[in-house]
Amino acid sequence: MPSQGTIGDRVRGLRLNRRMSQAQLAGPDLSDSYVSLIESGKRTPTPVVARLLAERLGCTTEFLLHGIEPRQRIDTELGLRHAELELQHGDPAVAAERFTEIVKVADEENAMLTAHARFGRARALEAQGRLGQAVEAFERLRREAAAHPERLADLPLAVALSRCYQRAGDRLRARDLAAHALEQAMRLEIAQGEIAVDLAATIVEARGELDTASPELTFVKRVLDIAGVPDVVDRSGEIQALWQASAAAAAGDDSALAVRLADDAITAGRQDRLALQLARIAMHWARLATTPVEEAERLVGAAARAFASTPATAHEHGETLIAHARVRLRAGDAGRAGEVATAALDLLGDARGTAPAEAHLVLATVALDLDSEATKHLSSARVLLDGLNRPVFGSDRQVARCWRELGDLYGRVGDPAQQTGAYRKALEAAGVRSALAGLTVDASVSR
Repeated sequence: MPSQGTIGDRVRGLRLNRRMSQAQLAGPDLSDSYVSLIESGKRTPTPVVARLLAERLGCTTEFLLHGIEPRQRIDTELGLRHAELELQHGDPAVAAERFTEIVKVADEENAMLTAHARFGRARALEAQGRLGQAVEAFERLRREAAAHPERLADLPLAVALSRCYQRAGDRLRARDLAAHALEQAMRLEIAQGEIAVDLAATIVEARGELDTASPELTFVKRVLDIAGVPDVVDRSGEIQALWQASAAAAAGDDSALAVRLADDAITAGRQDRLALQLARIAMHWARLATTPVEEAERLVGAAARAFASTPATAHEHGETLIAHARVRLRAGDAGRAGEVATAALDLLGDARGTAPAEAHLVLATVALDLDSEATKHLSSARVLLDGLNRPVFGSDRQVARCWRELGDLYGRVGDPAQQTGAYRKALEAAGVRSALAGLTVDASVSR
């Protein structure tokens, strides 16, 4: 177990246990007054002084500085990695429990490890859809990051919070946090890597509220242009094998090897995670009405290939096919648009959410463009949307957008009663109460 107390407490306790005076501990290199300042907590020893004191006190430098022995620290590091693997490739609920256990056994002297575990727990809560709890956890971490920037970085926390608020329907806070994160990223010229990709993905989710000349979309385009949409290779088998090998090494008391194997598993998964994030950005970018058709066609094709590579993203593959169908409509190719939208419906099957309804809306548009009967697809879209005016099946904005499109299409077929009803549903969906209603947020950290 980690030692309680401060560095000064440990220095004093070890000194007294060895029946040494402050002058004896100081020796010829230090002054006894300096040792007194360390013990009282008024001075923190430099790494060189810490090594010197540890040698004279008969302990490790690691224990003196962090209150934890090397084996204990490496076990904690291994626990963090296995919890991260559980979050990314296993059960987020189990991951949350593992991160929580790490927090319980750590103390203030191991604040960085504790902060990383709390950040992992907040992300696990988000992955479970427990947005209110996730937001509260992220907000507390932001307060800590403001007071102790050496423990946590504010930028990934702001990105995570923006994502949570966006998904919960509080778009004003989401946009405010995204703008704050973007300001940091631009100041540091961060346009590549995990943080940049996550920020771009968060920004593009709110694309309907952004104009084409905004700094936000400029940043997104830069990230997309630099990284492109890499191919996704399903490495789940490799990840599971490395994870199991790490667990076996840990059981055999080979902690150093266990950490190395866990790092390899995390690295193997990270590249595909980023590639899928970039595919999401590409899909959203292709949907923008201002994106040139040729560029949209290229991006949506790359996104479709990425999502088709793994069964876990089959639903997003269907969404990408719908985006592709809309691109073909913009290009005036109604026939091809109908084929792609039909393929999307076949892929989505009995899936819930707005995607199947949107596929029927595209097919209704195709029918109208080809002077065919659109009533069947309009009715199917209406039935699907009737069960989706709840945040649990997608954001209120997505549902509202589909209802508005349905109203427009009913207008095209000359059915004013259904048109009015669809527009009313759109207004109701847009007014769905936020999933974070009642949550108290400190205004000083929401920016």
